Amino acid sequence: MALTEPAAAAASVPTQGSRGPVVAEGILRRQALRESAARTYARSLPIVPVRARGLTIEGADGRRYLDCLSGAGTLALGHNHPVVLEAIRGVLDSGAPLHVLDLATPVKDAFTTELFANLPPELAADARIQFCGPAGTDAVEAALKLVRAATGRAGLLTFTGAYHGMTAGALDASGHATDVRVTRLPYPQDYRCPFGIGGPEGARIAAHWTESLLDDPKGGVPAPAGMIVEPVQGEGGVHPAPDGWLRRMREITTARGIPLIADEVQTGVGRTGAFWGVDHAGVVPDVMVMSKAIGGSLPLAVIVYRAELDVWAPGAHAGTFRGNQLAMAAGTATLAHVRRNGLAERAAVLGARMLTALRGLAADHPCVGDVRGRGLMIGIELVDPETGAAAPDLAAAVRQACLDRGLIVELGGRHSSVVRLLPPLTLTDEQAAAVLDRLADAVPAAARRPH
Repeated sequence: MALTEPAAAAASVPTQGSRGPVVAEGILRRQALRESAARTYARSLPIVPVRARGLTIEGADGRRYLDCLSGAGTLALGHNHPVVLEAIRGVLDSGAPLHVLDLATPVKDAFTTELFANLPPELAADARIQFCGPAGTDAVEAALKLVRAATGRAGLLTFTGAYHGMTAGALDASGHATDVRVTRLPYPQDYRCPFGIGGPEGARIAAHWTESLLDDPKGGVPAPAGMIVEPVQGEGGVHPAPDGWLRRMREITTARGIPLIADEVQTGVGRTGAFWGVDHAGVVPDVMVMSKAIGGSLPLAVIVYRAELDVWAPGAHAGTFRGNQLAMAAGTATLAHVRRNGLAERAAVLGARMLTALRGLAADHPCVGDVRGRGLMIGIELVDPETGAAAPDLAAAVRQACLDRGLIVELGGRHSSVVRLLPPLTLTDEQAAAVLDRLADAVPAAARRPH
């Protein structure tokens, strides 16, 4: 398929010509020799991006790819969107300082104003913001410290399958927690319901389990400082929280004086078909954790929380790079563009259409166990057609078959058996069709290979 987007981005690179594949191979080889064994995306996506625009990435070898990873959801407007580039150039050309720690600047004030204009009104009316370090995991750490300081309690309520970051506290709040202060609760899902039921009844039982455990003096739950939940579990396999269940979590926490923390790092800024993931359920959390898309492709992370929780002393949570002026400018432009152009609503419509098409694909291929998602946050779970067991090798083969066809996807979920799609919110109908066509070709091609 011919790609209609401009090949060139803002930055230029030397023309590779026929030597492109050789140059790319050399860069990948040096990366493998020099970088940590902990690198991940580079292992599964052996490409060397040199230009990008919108949905499209061009590699050093001259090949073009449709990017449905979008920086793990960071690129709400895709690569090098004109409004983002204009905002960044505006700051650079103005002579404004690029690094001022947490001092007030016009750029920071504009970002905060635009962010608050897009928050749930009940929260925005009485909120405080804390600029954290540059990544979402830093904001999660800040949220956990905040609620522990405000409540004087140390326990934390989290959910099976959760992912909140890579620092120690964030890891403890994730699905493989080992901290004795952390209590993991069942997260409802239909395809692999922990109670073997699924649907509204499975969600009802999960909520009842939570309530009864908290009210049992012998339940072994440390006094909770907060509950942290993802409106859609991303790395956990793209599991949308049922609206009724999420509302019940809000009721349960409110009744017991437990702050509710919504991790909107990946779900925020229109990704799920509403500006924030919690908007679907009409839930107003006590704390919202935000990163990724709010920086318009540059590093930025914040928490926004009810003023009554603002009890910590100056310096209780800081970070050298929390005053990233370029990220704030890019973030302001992104937030405003999503709002003005109804991109959240567009994500809801286009995402529903893609889910319908992918469910048609699942009907034709027994190796597709489930298709799920919300907005432009979509997951396809690959299984053994005979046993229904997770099929990570098949999922990896589908990812490779997609890459061979010029489509970038990533894996997540149980045993990394879920193919994940996170296209930019600027995705066109034609581009969506191209993504679906390549997936429809990749799945049966991968299924035919021995695993």
